[in-house]
Amino acid sequence: MNCTYLIADVLTMMRNANRAGKEKVDVPASKVVKAILTLLKREGYIEGFKPLEETDAKGFRVYFKFDKSTPVISGLKCISKPSLRVYSGQSKVPKVLRGQGIAIISTSKGLLTDKEARDLKIGGEVICYVW
Repeated sequence: MNCTYLIADVLTMMRNANRAGKEKVDVPASKVVKAILTLLKREGYIEGFKPLEETDAKGFRVYFKFDKSTPVISGLKCISKPSLRVYSGQSKVPKVLRGQGIAIISTSKGLLTDKEARDLKIGGEVICYVW
């Protein structure tokens, strides 16, 4: 697979599988992808993930979380791109849908949600929105 920006590709794979009603999706592995998936699991957006073992390709199998028959994730949007990095200061950390969703922010303390960044009073690069 030829990818120019792994985070955007992973979010697109997850968004497409989620809209198609799939229960799981396989995504390529990296440290940043693992951190994003860990954050999504902690916040309750996905059921979990595990490393792929049956293939030679390195990746994760992501299991979606459903509320009755509707997926918990209703939207994923990549904000920062290689061509346009989006940064936010500590006073302007974005809120997604007035607090109904989360923004994932890359800070000096690692990947954090918008609420955690506000509590720690630090800003950083806005990676994506999840709602």
